Amino acid sequence: FFFCYSLQDQFDNLEKHTQWGIDVLEKYIKFVKERTEIELSYAKQLRNLSKKYQPKKNSKEEEEYRYTSARAFLATLNEMNDYAGQHEVISENMTSLITGELTRYVQELKQERKSHFHDGRKAQQHIETCWKQLEASKRRFERDCKEADRAQQYFEKMDADINVTKADVEKARQQAQLRHQMAEDSKAEYSSTLQKFNSEQHDHYYTHIPNIFQKIQEMEERRIVRIGESMKTFAEVDRQVIPIIGKCLDEITKAAESIDHKNDSQLVIEAFKSGFEPPGDIDFEDFTQPMKRTISESSLSNSRGDGKSEPKFGSKSKGKLWPFIKKNKLMSLLTSPHQPPPPPPASASPSAVPNGPQSPKQQKEPLSHRFNEFMTSKPKIHCFRSLKRGGAGPEDFSNLPPEQRRKKLQQKVDELNRDIQKEMDQRDALTKMKDVYIKNPQMGDAASVDHRLAELGQNIEKLRIEVQKFEGWLAEVEGRLPMRTDQARRQSGLYEAQNTSAVNSCAQDRESPDGSYTEEQSQETEMKVPATDFDDEFDDEEPLPTIGTCKALYTFEGQNEGTISVAEGEMLYVIEEDKGDGWTRIRRNEDEEGYVPTSYVEVYLDKNAKGA
Repeated sequence: FFFCYSLQDQFDNLEKHTQWGIDVLEKYIKFVKERTEIELSYAKQLRNLSKKYQPKKNSKEEEEYRYTSARAFLATLNEMNDYAGQHEVISENMTSLITGELTRYVQELKQERKSHFHDGRKAQQHIETCWKQLEASKRRFERDCKEADRAQQYFEKMDADINVTKADVEKARQQAQLRHQMAEDSKAEYSSTLQKFNSEQHDHYYTHIPNIFQKIQEMEERRIVRIGESMKTFAEVDRQVIPIIGKCLDEITKAAESIDHKNDSQLVIEAFKSGFEPPGDIDFEDFTQPMKRTISESSLSNSRGDGKSEPKFGSKSKGKLWPFIKKNKLMSLLTSPHQPPPPPPASASPSAVPNGPQSPKQQKEPLSHRFNEFMTSKPKIHCFRSLKRGGAGPEDFSNLPPEQRRKKLQQKVDELNRDIQKEMDQRDALTKMKDVYIKNPQMGDAASVDHRLAELGQNIEKLRIEVQKFEGWLAEVEGRLPMRTDQARRQSGLYEAQNTSAVNSCAQDRESPDGSYTEEQSQETEMKVPATDFDDEFDDEEPLPTIGTCKALYTFEGQNEGTISVAEGEMLYVIEEDKGDGWTRIRRNEDEEGYVPTSYVEVYLDKNAKGA
């Protein structure tokens, strides 16, 4: 009982200490609760981060995840989502195993502590009461003894006095005996009270208080053990998720190691492979021999009329470079717009400027005629800029390069075949249902599925027609890929120009003002004559000299081939005056030139240039 002896007079200090222990426990509970909130917040932020960078459905990003690096990034996002889940597990386990358990334990601890200190205060009050009773009995015994002593002295005095009557002496003697008896009773009571107090005091200090202190000590030790176990659980909860977090990190590492740069490069090659054939060698041009070359259309046509030899189509020349030349600039070098110019607007307002309807075309210039021959006889090739994303293309994907077109057509054929298979599966299921209805009329009317079977049959037939159409285009493209010889390509190009089923084979690339390429059906009648390679006739031409200037009287929107847009009041250079067709050829800068209606501009010709 050393602990009890040392603490028997420290009851109040024990009460303060145990309250401090409960405060420490509640502080630890608050700490763990804030940790769980941090874990939940961190997990939520990780999930939001992962969701933010997930690919959007039906977007361009889904196509990017064909590459191993993008797939590795997607795997990292998914693993981060699992990583966030483990932090949620930490929060849940800490809440259930620590916060919840300790909160309940603190409530029980407070009740137990209250009970122990109530018993201690009750024991203290009891011993204090016993002490008060002992003190009262002692004082009463002391008073009775003093009264008995005074009564005895008074009796002796009366008995010695000869003047006092015998009755007074007898009375004094009886009073002394009474006081003496009262003193004896008080003595007995005091003795009994003292024995009782000593017994109570012994029990108090050797039994009751030690038991109470022992219970308080056990309670305090349990609290200390419990907080230690909670701290251990705090660490174990983290340790339990470490293997799973390690697996998440291992998967991220594995995804990073799966990145294959060779495979990604090959995917890029396959995605953007155009099927274009590299251009041939450029012939040497000998300028030491006298050659009469001019840039006007009349001189080019005259050179043909004079019987000058032309390079053969099959020769290697710069004509193969035409897909990479700005063709509207080329057209403006060859011919003016084959339509009458629009009349000048009634007002200078831009909204009043008409572009003019299409009119019957004039007879082509010889060189323009030859250019269209060349375009018709060549296999249809498109510029890389037609790969520009966005915008609805033609049904046969003729706006794409051959290899890309072949892939798109193959995907379309596969998609249609899947649709056909789906429709056939539905038809087979309905056919079986109809057979069941025929065998068991009570289950349903067999005629009720005939309408649906007819619809499925029509759908399948339509899909098969679509498949045949796309397979035809696919066969056409596969026949045009550059694995064939030049002679085969020339023959194929001439045949396709005459074949009415290949409607899109005569489409020409047009360069729109924004730089992208679109396709338009040729509106001109093509001449089926042997094509010649004539690129060398205009490839080295010098820009036409300016012969004056002009001022735009009205705004003109040049939307037709060979025309150029001008704004009202704009000053431009004149490089070819009106030849009677109502069009004047002008230039804005080195790369922008074309025709505008003569009535839309005021021309100031240079007399020296005109005379020369």
